[in-house]
Amino acid sequence: MGLFNFAKEVGKHLFGKEAEAGEKIKEEIERDNPGINDLKVDYKDGVVSLSGHADSPEAMEKAVLMAGNVKGVGEVKADQLEAPAQTAKVEFYVIEKGDTLSAIAKRFYDDANAYPRIFEANREVIKDANLIFPGQKIRIPLSGD
Repeated sequence: MGLFNFAKEVGKHLFGKEAEAGEKIKEEIERDNPGINDLKVDYKDGVVSLSGHADSPEAMEKAVLMAGNVKGVGEVKADQLEAPAQTAKVEFYVIEKGDTLSAIAKRFYDDANAYPRIFEANREVIKDANLIFPGQKIRIPLSGD
């Protein structure tokens, strides 16, 4: 899966010192356990490196998004995170000012009422459908998810 870029200055505030960042991000991912085993999280200079074994491609994508949507994280490297190949079509979307899940659903699915599909695909990242923020990166399942 490689490298993902994120907005470093926005996101959930989890850590104050770089020395504690890796452990705090690991705890955040494991709290909602998207299906990652033997998870290891390293953090240095705004870059998170994930390793371990994902039960599914969706679990890997969710772990990457959970790590990347943390304030202070600008990149996530997941090339050491093993996962089955993704067979569904998925896009990644960066939320813009004024976006709602309904508006995003209208854009991708031509149906604003399909927003629960986006919410469910991002439940580990979006805790409340009404609390999304500009710069947050989410998954948009287009098929098979």
